[in-house]
Amino acid sequence: MELQGELQDIAGHLPLSHNAVVVLKRRYLKKDDQGRVSEGAPDMFRRVAETIAQVDQLYDPEADVAATARKFYDLMASLAFLPNSPTLMNAGRELGQLSACFVLPVEDSIESIFEAIKHTAMIHKSGGGTGFSFSRIRPENDPVLSTKGVASGPISFMTIFDVATETIKQGGTRRGANMGLLRVDHPDIEKFITCKNDTKRLTNFNLSVGITEDFMAAVRAERDFPLINPRTGQEVRRVSAPRLFDLIVQSAWATGEPGVIFLDAINRANPLPHLGEIEATNPCGEQPLFPYESCNLGSLNLALVATDGALDYPRLREMVHTAVHFLDNVIDANNFPLPIIEEKTKQNRKVGLGVMGFADLLLRLGIPYNSEEAVAVAEEVMAFIQQEAKAASAALAEKRGNFPAFPGSRYDGNGLGRMRNATVTTIAPTGTISIIAGASSGIEPLFAVSFVRRVLEGTELIEVHPYFEELAKRRGFYSPELMKAIAKTGSIRDFSEIPRDIRRLFVTAHEVSPQWHIRIQAAFQKHTDNAVSKTVNFPHSATQEDVRQVYLMAHELGLKGVTIYRDGSREGQVLSVGGKEAKPTLQFITPRPRPEATRGVTQRINTGCGKLYVTVNSDDLGFCEVFAQMGKTGGCASSQIESTGRLISLALRAGVKIDAIIKQITGIRCPNPMWVNGRQVLSCPDAIAQVLAKVAQVEAPAPVAAMGACPDCGGALEHEGGCLVCRGCGFSKCS
Repeated sequence: MELQGELQDIAGHLPLSHNAVVVLKRRYLKKDDQGRVSEGAPDMFRRVAETIAQVDQLYDPEADVAATARKFYDLMASLAFLPNSPTLMNAGRELGQLSACFVLPVEDSIESIFEAIKHTAMIHKSGGGTGFSFSRIRPENDPVLSTKGVASGPISFMTIFDVATETIKQGGTRRGANMGLLRVDHPDIEKFITCKNDTKRLTNFNLSVGITEDFMAAVRAERDFPLINPRTGQEVRRVSAPRLFDLIVQSAWATGEPGVIFLDAINRANPLPHLGEIEATNPCGEQPLFPYESCNLGSLNLALVATDGALDYPRLREMVHTAVHFLDNVIDANNFPLPIIEEKTKQNRKVGLGVMGFADLLLRLGIPYNSEEAVAVAEEVMAFIQQEAKAASAALAEKRGNFPAFPGSRYDGNGLGRMRNATVTTIAPTGTISIIAGASSGIEPLFAVSFVRRVLEGTELIEVHPYFEELAKRRGFYSPELMKAIAKTGSIRDFSEIPRDIRRLFVTAHEVSPQWHIRIQAAFQKHTDNAVSKTVNFPHSATQEDVRQVYLMAHELGLKGVTIYRDGSREGQVLSVGGKEAKPTLQFITPRPRPEATRGVTQRINTGCGKLYVTVNSDDLGFCEVFAQMGKTGGCASSQIESTGRLISLALRAGVKIDAIIKQITGIRCPNPMWVNGRQVLSCPDAIAQVLAKVAQVEAPAPVAAMGACPDCGGALEHEGGCLVCRGCGFSKCS
């Protein structure tokens, strides 16, 4: 009851779900020095609205800032629009960094590479994500004239970026996220394609291959394709284009990476070709940017514009115009992490207005996601948003002036004499902000009709899609037992007691064929300035040829990029499909006796429960014993810590490798995690794992699951737009 009262205080009068309030409390709301929440959700929206509205006075000293703040507050508090997470977290606070995504240049020199690493650390510390093209770095074993040595290649330098990101971890509020891109004609491309087949490598990176039209033409013609040394511009060798394409397909089929970015499609739509070509995107691929550009994103909640089975276009128009005004103001309110980022961002003033709740909108309209009607709605609604966003930007330009790089842009001389922002629309993954809004993620289909949410002390609650629950009660087939049964898989496909039309309507991501995923993405891309972030889901049984055909289809339909995920293809996924195996033979292992004499070390590590002292002993055969003791003795915690040490010791003397033990107990989470020297200690077992890893000089696995169980709450993870998101607690790998 005490927790429920606290959550109600946080929500105030706003229409927030229990889940939304939990996410706000954990990740967004201000906290005092003792870590206690010091503002409610209405306070947060008011803080953001007032900060962003103040910008109006820069352009009109007589502006009614209070009226603008009320308009912004109403838009957010009604959950009709939410900006990207850094704006919600940081507006009106000391940090003041409001952008989600940045692109940094990486040139072919040690100075440029390590300057980029330094800037990456500064951006991640401020709450942003970074994208890079590593295509300018000379290939592995290429001569280094200054030292008469040889180059180590782009992949080796990417590892340094990854380690820097792992070290920062953004203070536990937002995790660092990177996009690494390499052109398909780079000599190290094969190594790049396969470098994450070991899922323990580059865990803070999403990878994408930069595909060119020349390469796709070579694939279709089944001919060889030249690889070019970026240092010399000369051809190094030729490879079979179909074989290289199949290598991309094979790796994506196996692990979900790399994705593909169609560079020529991006640059055909580049509104600023006079400034050069775009080479990289932000971490989820939806925002192509020039070096040192940033972009501010926000999403409209389409679930709120369906009225009596039709779209409420007057309301949507008002939402779009207010949101574009808000996002343009964010650029001026922003406290940028680097002066050059401020300069480049204000030169082009790119914003990215997108959507969430598209699947919810279809449900309200009675349209299945995998249907021609859904494709038509996608085109219609995004064309309207694009048209109105351009009109809103033009109206702002009348008052505030064009973006500075307007002369020479595609807007200059084509009849659009005014434009405040070089781009106005982006379809981004909405992750945690869609949880706050109580909406489906981005333009994705439903991940599950019902799912289990885990709360403190192992309690499980059944979360049901509100519209499904409403229909179930109205149509007379609702029961708590049925909702619980659905939560086991999230799907209602096999429940014959549910009417056929309802089963047809509430399709989930893995029930939608890859071709429909691509067609919906293409429908949105047709009317979006930047790119569209989306995951194309495949069943476990999908073949590599299935993946290949989707990539070809994505290219044909003019997509700027595509990310695929085959169900169960990554280690650790909750729902996986296994083949038939021979019945195992049970073998018992007798641990060797404890040696008479041991040698070892004792290390103190701080945990949320107190100071923990961990002793690791070894003999001539290796590690053999672990003791752990809490500074304050007695009670359940001490007995559990002692039993953990005894079981680890038993396993070590039975021949279990220490890295296997470390992997098993890393990431176990208690209610009182804490930060120690830039790394989070999640619990006493997690602390023991960190000590073992240090003593054994092995790398402790990051507590982020590749796919499957959420490292924060143990719930199921969704694969959305190249990112992993937990609907239960708001954890996001990419943000």
